[in-house]
Amino acid sequence: MHSVDTDRIKQREIHFRDLHPERNDAQTAADFLASVGGVVSAEPRSPIILSLSYDLFQTSLEEIEGALTELGLHLDNGLVYRLKRALHYYTEETYRENNGLRRGDSNCTKRVFARRWETLEHGCRDQRPEHWRRYL
Repeated sequence: MHSVDTDRIKQREIHFRDLHPERNDAQTAADFLASVGGVVSAEPRSPIILSLSYDLFQTSLEEIEGALTELGLHLDNGLVYRLKRALHYYTEETYRENNGLRRGDSNCTKRVFARRWETLEHGCRDQRPEHWRRYL
């Protein structure tokens, strides 16, 4: 019987800034993270606190928080949260390197944005053929 490495599954809390009284950043983040590979659970504990559980072999806290920032959500950048965040980033990166996973080898959350960008109708598509795009 194969046992799952308990160090792989991380439980974290993400705190958001309370910039506007009607914002519910934790619920927005939970809705977004429900479709991201590697995220086991994402549940809002309050409008500005998100309880998160994820598989470290598939994604990391740095990638998740980067995607949430790109989504337009504002993370709490108080000194204590920045220190915790830096410690989590370092320990997770070290764990991933020790297990043979390099940065960018995982199912990165940036791919979610890339797939979404490709499906949206917008005027930023290059209409030139492939050989003309590589010309310069």
